[in-house]
Amino acid sequence: MNISLIDPFLLARDLPDVRHTGRVDGTVVIFDLETNGVARKLRGHTRQVQSLRFLMQNASFKVHLLFVASLFEDQPTLVDVSDNIPSKRQLPSAPKRARIDGSEINEKQAMQDAKQSTCVTVFTAQGDHIIAGTNKGWLNIIQVDSCKILRSSRLCAGVIIFLRITSSGRDLVSNASDRIIRTIPIPDFQQHWLDTDKIEFEVEHKFRDTINNRPIHHVVFSPTGDYVAASASMNHDIYVWERRNGTLVQFLEGPKEELGVVEWHPHRPFVAACGLDSGYIYFWSIDATQRWSALAPDFAEVEENVEYVEREDEFDIHPIEEIHKRRLDLENEGVDVLTVDPAKNDLEQATFSMPVLLDGMDSDSEEEVIAIGPGVMRRKSPGEGRHLNGANGVDEQSRSRKR
Repeated sequence: MNISLIDPFLLARDLPDVRHTGRVDGTVVIFDLETNGVARKLRGHTRQVQSLRFLMQNASFKVHLLFVASLFEDQPTLVDVSDNIPSKRQLPSAPKRARIDGSEINEKQAMQDAKQSTCVTVFTAQGDHIIAGTNKGWLNIIQVDSCKILRSSRLCAGVIIFLRITSSGRDLVSNASDRIIRTIPIPDFQQHWLDTDKIEFEVEHKFRDTINNRPIHHVVFSPTGDYVAASASMNHDIYVWERRNGTLVQFLEGPKEELGVVEWHPHRPFVAACGLDSGYIYFWSIDATQRWSALAPDFAEVEENVEYVEREDEFDIHPIEEIHKRRLDLENEGVDVLTVDPAKNDLEQATFSMPVLLDGMDSDSEEEVIAIGPGVMRRKSPGEGRHLNGANGVDEQSRSRKR
């Protein structure tokens, strides 16, 4: 079979559904969710692992498994586990400062930049670049192939604790030690005309706990990127901000313990949070009302159960052969269109029918029929014309008295 006709993602079908985590002793543990066991342990240092991001990308029909680890008081490491022997490459943490009028960076500033360490890293949507945050508030854009910093920008004066990119890859949210959440639009790094030296990170919105000014534990985007959810220290609720107006729109009331990591389901209206004391995972969702009437146009919804009496043969199941035979027998029967069946209802037989004289000239007496219009005849009702005779008699009596 021609390998070019095969879906390249089918080559990765033997890869299990895995999740990864970093430990305090510097070990990265990969779990297999199908067996609930440890699939692999990666050891290469003894520093504490603070952040992990996993990437599986396909290029030239070869699956690359990459993840970047931010190490405590050490340089971040990019690890490739595509082969049997993992390969490691160190990433720089010192920001790339813009030179003014070609002047060199002084020695003091260079020594300060050398002391910076990367606290958090995140892959872009395409996986070609890494956005890293340092302990001095700098954002570094690192190219994966060359492991070099393309652009650096100062975001804040504190430590950048957390970074997250939307599914579209066009927006970035950051959480810093100054207790402010920032949303930042980012460009498409795959554009060939993009000049990395002129990239500027402009903060779109700033969110914070304006009442108590609590530190933020964790922050996450909604699936569409229109909302931002976060959990705060010493608080049982989840904050939800709207990015369009930059306002707080909802408080998700939680349990009686402090919440840590918050995650939004990528396809369904679910928000999950982990309790710091008990370790329980709590879910928030929308109680959607089911519309049963959408199943059929004549389907009627009832608020409570109604007793239904079925017919004797309503739900009887007959063989298909018998049903087909009945249809053929009905087609062979002749249809009588001349015979008039008698009325089956007794009320119809006892109904009164008024006689109608179709031809007035057939009447025995001409006095009984009078004309009421052109071509319309009717019988004279009994007693009709007596009042005229009575009126003539009164006139004759009055005449005789006068005489």
